[in-house]
Amino acid sequence: IKKTIRHSVLDGDEVASIGIDTWGVDYGLLNKQGRLMSNPVHYRDRRTAGIGGYIKQAYGLGTDEIYAATGIQSMDFNTLYQLVAENRDDPDTLRRAGRLLFIPDLLNYFLTGVMATEYTIASTGAILRAGEGRLADELLGRLDIPTELFSPVVKPGNLLGRLLPDVLIDTGKTDAQVINVASHDTASAVISVPVRGKGDFIYISSGTWSLLGTELPGPLVNPDTCRYNYTNEGGAGGRIRFLKNIMGLWIVQESRRQWQREGKEYSFSELEELAKAAKPFTCLINPDDPDYTAPGDMPRRIKEYCSKTGQHVPGTPGEVVRCIYESLALKYRMTAWQLCRLTGIKPAGINIVGGGSQAALLNQMTANACGMPVTTGPFEATAAGNIAVQLIASSELRNLAEARELIADSFAPELYIPEDTGVWDDAYVRFRNLIGE
Repeated sequence: IKKTIRHSVLDGDEVASIGIDTWGVDYGLLNKQGRLMSNPVHYRDRRTAGIGGYIKQAYGLGTDEIYAATGIQSMDFNTLYQLVAENRDDPDTLRRAGRLLFIPDLLNYFLTGVMATEYTIASTGAILRAGEGRLADELLGRLDIPTELFSPVVKPGNLLGRLLPDVLIDTGKTDAQVINVASHDTASAVISVPVRGKGDFIYISSGTWSLLGTELPGPLVNPDTCRYNYTNEGGAGGRIRFLKNIMGLWIVQESRRQWQREGKEYSFSELEELAKAAKPFTCLINPDDPDYTAPGDMPRRIKEYCSKTGQHVPGTPGEVVRCIYESLALKYRMTAWQLCRLTGIKPAGINIVGGGSQAALLNQMTANACGMPVTTGPFEATAAGNIAVQLIASSELRNLAEARELIADSFAPELYIPEDTGVWDDAYVRFRNLIGE
């Protein structure tokens, strides 16, 4: 980060502001002197496997009670669960800690020396009350998590501070202001959804994860949203990102890494061409099966699943990727239908943003499976949304609506019209029977 700032300064660019966003839930612990105690642990670590059962046994708290308090979907790696695992495995850790900072807040602290907890990133961790920018104190207390760990919660657009003198030594002189943007990367990406006006819309922030959701004025927390495991995360402009995590292109990315380990190099575009040439609907998987969460030999796991369920076992990379794409598109259909039923919205189509919006075959499959037109782009949605909040904070844009207008005018979208919907309807019946929905 300092190198990037230095290059900008050396090139003569006037850096007005800096905003950092990252993935959610992960954090660093600082000691009482403000020093990082150890390296942060990535959420795909296995230390939280089965943590929900442990919480029920040790604290008498069910996932439904946690959901009622926070409105956040139950996933083993939520910050709340990671902290329970910290206490279980090394009870002294949290007692010695002075502060917890989420990853973007930690990086901001290294730059400015100011500790703050940005709302959108904190909302991913199941530590805030549903739809509120304050801690779920009672819940944290019941789980023996000290509330003193957390810094004051600030909203996107907060002017955090300027670079520390020792940082300026490495970056060169600049008066750039560090701004708390919507620092969860999906919160920034959703700002970039190219919608105009106030109509209903569905977005998919497509990348390692596929986040399918909509925006609501407030949280939607009830037994149905709990049963379907929908989350209420904070968004820019006081909005709620009502969405569901779907495993996403992680399954393709990890498959590609396995083929690389075997000495076979494929670009993503090559894999898409191989998938396009493969026979359709020979096998399907549940993308959200827990077996696909961890790193490792993903093609082997897919083949084992297909064999276990009595389907064709994919033998080539093209067949594997086709299986993943078709299964993702059908999971999008299921999730979009649930979303509309839970919220009552009536969207005219689906907007796909993020790096995955460049996967043309998956985009077309999504339109086919969902029976709705799909609009894609911008693929650098997170960066655009990050910059938009900086522009709002500096009064160069007035609000979220104006930011979306600017982003929509700045990137040329692509449109995918549904095709072969009858064939996809038949595949959807197979898919639902396969995963028991």
